[in-house]
Amino acid sequence: MSNVEVRPVGGPTAFVRAFSPLRLGQCHFRCSYTRLHSYILRHFSLLLRLHHHRLIHLHMDTYAEPLAWSYASEAAPEPLSFIQIPGSNHVETDPSQLLTPPCSALSSNSSPLLTHDKHTFTPSVPDILSSATDEGVVVSVSTTFFPGSDILTIHPDVIILSSDSVFFYVHSSVLLRVSHNAFNGLIYVSSNQGCGAVEPVIPVTEHSSVLNIVLHGIYGISCSHYAPSFESLSSAIAAFPKYGLSAEKLVASSMPLYTLLMSHAPLHPLEVYALAAKYNAHDLAVSASSHLLSFPLASISDDVAAKIGPKYLKRLFFLHLGRLDALKRLLLSPPHPHPPTENCSFEDQKRVTRAWALASAHLVWDTRPDLSTSSIQSALGPLEEQLSCNMCRRTLRDRLNHIIVQWSIIKRTI
Repeated sequence: MSNVEVRPVGGPTAFVRAFSPLRLGQCHFRCSYTRLHSYILRHFSLLLRLHHHRLIHLHMDTYAEPLAWSYASEAAPEPLSFIQIPGSNHVETDPSQLLTPPCSALSSNSSPLLTHDKHTFTPSVPDILSSATDEGVVVSVSTTFFPGSDILTIHPDVIILSSDSVFFYVHSSVLLRVSHNAFNGLIYVSSNQGCGAVEPVIPVTEHSSVLNIVLHGIYGISCSHYAPSFESLSSAIAAFPKYGLSAEKLVASSMPLYTLLMSHAPLHPLEVYALAAKYNAHDLAVSASSHLLSFPLASISDDVAAKIGPKYLKRLFFLHLGRLDALKRLLLSPPHPHPPTENCSFEDQKRVTRAWALASAHLVWDTRPDLSTSSIQSALGPLEEQLSCNMCRRTLRDRLNHIIVQWSIIKRTI
């Protein structure tokens, strides 16, 4: 133990200054900030007392003898297993200890992730925040949920750690307000959790790209600038029940997550509808159903049908069948006949009725629920050119316009 060497970043003359309680983040330790801090206060109190009384004038560049650490640590209950020993490539660490940033409730001058001085370097926001040491240890922090974010006026009091080791600084009050199971039982309110305490670190199984969407949805802010994929959005919605979140509320039509999911509906209409149906996001299901008017329902697989469920599957079928039935009712009635004249008798008008019935049957035979008004116009409009009676032309034109208007206002969603 007498040959242990602790090397602060500031150089040989900064040895004593490095052990100041507010500058511990400048030393090269492979341990958590809080554990190292408590260890120094507990086992090197003598050195700190001498330092604070300015009784030590130590210059390591001229100090030839090894430091006698045995006297300072002879009462230590455990070995210095987390301090790097020169010449040794193996460093033992406690697996239960996470390399976490310090308490965000402290001032910015006391956080090694947020300070800028001659001994430390910290990447800036909005890039991914990270703190790297000579050993290659990196701490990554969310660019939205970081300690100094201005999402709320109060400081974050909970740290959520994603599966790929990205830290998200969030507020327990926000999570508890929207979650009915205390965020899967991970969030609790502690009476002794204050400014001087370190935020609890909660590890979760979700990737940072998924957790980022979940937290943006909870806070009601848009994450469109991250351009998340539809797979990440689906995974985020799938995690809602696990954390006691309601997709019906967080994916309502007024929420940013609704707009983001609807942007994928033109390319993934069935997937968006199935996702909304499975997690009861009614507003999203209603809007996504309009993109399924041209989708052949017979091609829906059993797995997708089971995911959609009987309630929303029936609504989708009724949407298709209802629009087709409405179109048939509109085309069933031919143009109204006018009083016979010298140039147009009832027999002449019957020919118009037969031509209308033939064109309507051809239109309905291969029609779809997404039939456009231009298709109706192109199928029935040419009949006017075959008529010589101006009154017949006018009644045909009026009937065609009425059908187009009525078809355009028929409900297009479930």
